Amino acid sequence: MAASFNKVIIMGNLARDPEVRSTVDKRTWVRFTVAVDYSWKSKNGEVQNGCDFIPVVAWDRLAENCGRYLKKGSGVFIEGRIKVRSYEAKDGSGKRYATDVYADAVKFIGGGGRRDGDGGAPSDGGRDAGFGKSMRDTGFGDGGDFMADMPGFGEGEDKENEIPF
Repeated sequence: MAASFNKVIIMGNLARDPEVRSTVDKRTWVRFTVAVDYSWKSKNGEVQNGCDFIPVVAWDRLAENCGRYLKKGSGVFIEGRIKVRSYEAKDGSGKRYATDVYADAVKFIGGGGRRDGDGGAPSDGGRDAGFGKSMRDTGFGDGGDFMADMPGFGEGEDKENEIPF
């Protein structure tokens, strides 16, 4: 059998507040939706804009942190994998499928700040100096050189060929 690979990297903003839940055996999990903008040129040359809403699931300590520090509008950078699940429709009409991103890592990159009443994360420095700042302030969203810090990106490449976030 050939080797397999299932890796997803997305960056966007939360479309709504995260929903934190627990399983019957007390494992914490969270579900939230990330809005990811994109654009393309139509046949007549006009720039069109769109947005995908991607469901994300995180477990255990990562889920607790996402529930505590994220809110609608928060900027996130997520690494994870695609998970497809199936279930029977409640109305008996057959099998349904759902696709989620299961997060392995979530980087809080701004667009939010402290969640009310939770004590929150520092918004003016601390361990993650980018938390609570807008994506533009942290170098995201303005063609910043953040991809150059990632392995395999930015090594000997022309600035004109960078991915424009």
